[in-house]
Amino acid sequence: MKKKWLYGLLLAIGAFAFPVSAFAAEGEVTTAVLELGLNSLFVFVAAMLVFFMQAGFALLEAGTVRMKNAGHVAGKTVLTLGITVIVWWAIGFAFAFGDGNSFLGTTGFLFGGENAIGSFSVFSEIGVPLNLMFLFQMAFAAVSLAIACGGMAERAKLSVYIVFGVLFVGLIYPIVAHWVWGGGWLGALGMQDYAGSTVVHLTGATAALVATILLKPRLGKYNKDGKPNSIPGHNQVLTVLGVIILWIGWFGFNPGSALTPLGDGFFGYVLVTTNLAAAAGAVAALLISWAVMGKSDIPSMLNGVLAALVAITGSCAFVDAWASIVIGAVAGVLTFFTARWFERAGIDDPIYAFSVHGIAGVWGAISTGLFATPELAETTGVGTAGLFYGGGLGQLGVQLLGVIGTFAFVLAVSFIILGGMKVLMGLRVTEEEEMMGLDISEHGTYGYPEQMSLLHQETSSSVKPSANHVS
Repeated sequence: MKKKWLYGLLLAIGAFAFPVSAFAAEGEVTTAVLELGLNSLFVFVAAMLVFFMQAGFALLEAGTVRMKNAGHVAGKTVLTLGITVIVWWAIGFAFAFGDGNSFLGTTGFLFGGENAIGSFSVFSEIGVPLNLMFLFQMAFAAVSLAIACGGMAERAKLSVYIVFGVLFVGLIYPIVAHWVWGGGWLGALGMQDYAGSTVVHLTGATAALVATILLKPRLGKYNKDGKPNSIPGHNQVLTVLGVIILWIGWFGFNPGSALTPLGDGFFGYVLVTTNLAAAAGAVAALLISWAVMGKSDIPSMLNGVLAALVAITGSCAFVDAWASIVIGAVAGVLTFFTARWFERAGIDDPIYAFSVHGIAGVWGAISTGLFATPELAETTGVGTAGLFYGGGLGQLGVQLLGVIGTFAFVLAVSFIILGGMKVLMGLRVTEEEEMMGLDISEHGTYGYPEQMSLLHQETSSSVKPSANHVS
């Protein structure tokens, strides 16, 4: 039996070796070919990690909402992912990275693969096939849309996700991406946003804020005196698992943005700063919730992890390891307090999208203007040293300009789009549909059919006419 396994293994090795030997006989495998292959594999794995973050968002959001809306929220994630893929192919990639002007790209629509490289000069010398850059950047766009849709949870019509998703991926997100990464005006000024604290997270969060304001709070969220009521999610275990998946996916987000495993292995350093920040955000958020509330709050800790990852996303390649811990811890604390403040202010954001991705995104952008080291700025080739490293106010000013410009643009365009949609088609389901839950009202079935049917039966049986009732 062992001999059969051995012979089989030798045959398999021979089968794989033959084409390699034939190829070697025809032409030598050059260093450039090997480098291209390694870079391609690296970026493909990174893109898959970022793509898989959609699973994290589905679990996180489904666990955060009530059982009657869980199936709708999870399914919506797949819908918005499908919209992103198609719209990014048609126009998004071209607007974001096509050759054009300082505002947006104007070439490369209906992306045609490697032959379209002439329309994307920004990628002409990076050593990664254009098809893989299309895939990698598409995964980033999908993350931003997932954030934008988070603020709509439990009361938006399914059609809103479709219409706004098309316009967000086709217009809003690509323009901001072009400004920073596609040869636009912020990139020319030297804005430091390595993997998207501003481009991905602040953009998505600002759109979510607008949607949250226009949709207004969920039924029962606020009393007549304006005091908020807690509406806990139905499954905290799902939210924990979602955050762990997102944490792992971020290793494709940040280290993957190095686009190569070669050289001095800089992607490994980015991984270190990313991981340290996330850990600091978790601990800091849990401790501050314990100090303020008297109990250690698990959802606050989870938000602290995500906020820290958002903040370090833009600064991971520019700051020392110790600074990444500070950045992550501050992000965790900021998110805890701002989430509570927004809730008291009447903004009902079920997944705290603007606190986690918006406020932390702003802090992440500002942090490079403070902590960027001269050596790392030189290594990345973007911007200059931060204020605390002798760089003065120059880089900090660029970062603030980028934050203000992005926030103002996305806020204005989102209000125009969503405001127009509210007038023309309506954004919110009816009160009856919201009370029933979006699983049944939008899709005709529950995400938890057995549990919800049992709950419905118990509710119906409890509402009986009294013995003194007179027909």
